[in-house]
Amino acid sequence: MKKRKVPMRKCIVTQESAEKKALFRVVRSPEGEVSLDLTGRKNGRGAYISMKREVVDKAESKKLLSRHLEADVPQEVFQAMRSYLEENHID
Repeated sequence: MKKRKVPMRKCIVTQESAEKKALFRVVRSPEGEVSLDLTGRKNGRGAYISMKREVVDKAESKKLLSRHLEADVPQEVFQAMRSYLEENHID
């Protein structure tokens, strides 16, 4: 049986490569709206962040997402990432 290629993406905070499903994807839509994309299929410019609380905190404090997506990132996006981590007992 042929092995499937695992999609890899790079975290914009830590610069480490990881499997796509082990990272958060934050998207800026063509209309300029920024949102968390847990499905990985939304249209628009995407940025990936590791699923670790300290990485999310660093991205927020240094405004790395805003810089990467060239748009203001609402506080709700960071809150959604933190609540996802708590609900799924990650980190």
